[in-house]
Amino acid sequence: MSLFCSGQMVSNDLMPTFLDPHLARASILPPPSVDLSFKDKLFYIYTSGTTGLPKAAIVTHARFFYMSYGVNQLFRISSQDIIYNTLPLYHTAGGILGVGQLLHSGVTMVIRRKFSASQFWLDCVKYNCTVAQYIGEICRYLLVQPFRPEEQQHRVRLMFGNGVKPQIWRQFQERFGVSLIGEFYGATEGNCSVVNFENKVGAVGFTTRIAPFLYPVTLLKVDPANGDIVRDKHGLCVHAKPGEVGEMAGKIVTGRPAREFDGYVQKSATDRKIIHDVFRKGDRAFLTGDLLMMDELGYLYFHDRTGDTFRWRGENVSTSEVEAIISNHAGLKDAVVYGVEVPGSEGRAGMAAIADENFNLDLNALTIAMQKSLPQYARPVFLRLMTSVDTTGKMFSELPLKLREQGSVWICASSHA
Repeated sequence: MSLFCSGQMVSNDLMPTFLDPHLARASILPPPSVDLSFKDKLFYIYTSGTTGLPKAAIVTHARFFYMSYGVNQLFRISSQDIIYNTLPLYHTAGGILGVGQLLHSGVTMVIRRKFSASQFWLDCVKYNCTVAQYIGEICRYLLVQPFRPEEQQHRVRLMFGNGVKPQIWRQFQERFGVSLIGEFYGATEGNCSVVNFENKVGAVGFTTRIAPFLYPVTLLKVDPANGDIVRDKHGLCVHAKPGEVGEMAGKIVTGRPAREFDGYVQKSATDRKIIHDVFRKGDRAFLTGDLLMMDELGYLYFHDRTGDTFRWRGENVSTSEVEAIISNHAGLKDAVVYGVEVPGSEGRAGMAAIADENFNLDLNALTIAMQKSLPQYARPVFLRLMTSVDTTGKMFSELPLKLREQGSVWICASSHA
């Protein structure tokens, strides 16, 4: 990442390129026009989605704008705000929802290269930040920190992101004096983002039940036996009722940027995420692969993921990718990777069940190999050694479900969990 600066710097922590000399020599004529439209591709963001290996999701100029501008309007972020951003800029949250505020609203942003729980509030005080971004684990990390005077001296009125557990929501606000926790839900490539801008504890967003045609997103009933969407006798998808868990889907409307599904570079990957005959015969919708629940008022609550990925430390982990790497470094032994709940933690920690009939697996060598081949968030936290692993049930997540239900000894695979 390259940093540039115009004017004076107030920090010695960064070494940017100063633009003032270059601006003084620059032409004052208008820049040449560029033949681009809002529909053109801006960049790609690799996302694991819910199945298979990471895929390049297409982000158009329109998608970048409406995602970031929507957050701007719903959370009432203004040009007077200063945002504190410790999230990776190659992800949607940090690089679009965060950085987008600079581009269309002139917001000032403070970027820290790596999140630090001990420095978080010190930075917010030092740079007079009024808004901060988070993922769920960040909030938990801050809560377990010892008291510092700065946590009550800052000016942060809003923190927005996703993954705050309802058990710590109020506790976080009361301790740190943040008046609004802004939760949101959405996929980089999706068309059904929702936002909770009313401090509704636990909710990831809201959609109207009175006039659903205004924002056609819905929860579709799922058959727990095979993961298929349930259909009625006419072939239309069955919509989940309030209190029922369903898969989130958004109607695709061509020509409306907020309702388009731009998909992935690979057309086959795009086609797999589209479902037909959802609201009426002949229509199409984007399937998120996530299970949510809606209450009677229209507030939405995240339940779980479908497919063969899980979320840990704010990242989507592709089980297929991790399984392939483990198998290659474990003498081509069968392996199944899945997520398990850890009390007090957001998401699911990775567990790898490995077939090791003779119990001769070199755990030290495997750990070193995973450290070299996988980012920290994707490395399994637990290993489970078994005489055999039946991988035939992986298609509908039957095997991971059975393995989760079986009690067994877990071996911690990482000291950096």
